[in-house]
Amino acid sequence: MKDYSLAERRYAILEHLHRAGRVSVNDLSHTFGVSEVTIRADLQALATQNLVVRTHGGAIPPGRLSPDLSLALRQRQQVLAKDLIGEAGAAMIETGDAIFLDTSSTALAIARHLGHLHHVTVITNSIAVVQELMNCPQLNVVMPGGRLRRETASLIGVEGLATLSRINIQKGFFGAHGLSLSEGLTDVSTDEADVKRIMVARSSQVIAVIDSTKWGRAGLASFGHLEDVDVVVSDQQAPADLVEQVRSQGVRVQLV
Repeated sequence: MKDYSLAERRYAILEHLHRAGRVSVNDLSHTFGVSEVTIRADLQALATQNLVVRTHGGAIPPGRLSPDLSLALRQRQQVLAKDLIGEAGAAMIETGDAIFLDTSSTALAIARHLGHLHHVTVITNSIAVVQELMNCPQLNVVMPGGRLRRETASLIGVEGLATLSRINIQKGFFGAHGLSLSEGLTDVSTDEADVKRIMVARSSQVIAVIDSTKWGRAGLASFGHLEDVDVVVSDQQAPADLVEQVRSQGVRVQLV
């Protein structure tokens, strides 16, 4: 077995990844005759340079990453910021509220902070949110029907939303691929955007929960204009100029 230097091994990992389209820590460990700990350090170093994207147990090339990202990968991005945003979003919910949580990883962060609440109805099309709330019997959880979308662990399709017509939704929490002055809230999936668009219209208060990387971006499909949004909750790294522009449109922006 060839004795690779650090630089040679990492270059060889990239070549292997380019050929195979996906690599695992276990396979690379056997291929190069080094420990899995060493391979994980290699992949992390390459990920820091944006040469690979880490996945559970391995890596894929940046070009293979789908535009909407899988839920598992999205949960690993901006983890601290999303947790702070989730905590702030949960603090807005009052006893007796009916709320909507979408399929975003930031909405899932809100669900993780709901355990202390009582007599709250949570409406969601996110399977991950439902699983998170399984151990919260004091919460009423409603999930409309639809088609399974595995990438986001969600049910999509607007047909099932008819069952919600008799529910008054006080607060809707919406993550987004991007928020811009011209396009408003956007998603990269038209199916997800179709569901969100209806839920924005049915929510008395629309709350966008987005981390600082989403400002100034626009996805494929808009689901809410800026005038539809009441509050934006984001982190302290949100671009100051865009924050002020959004505030000038009468939207309250809370930075956590």
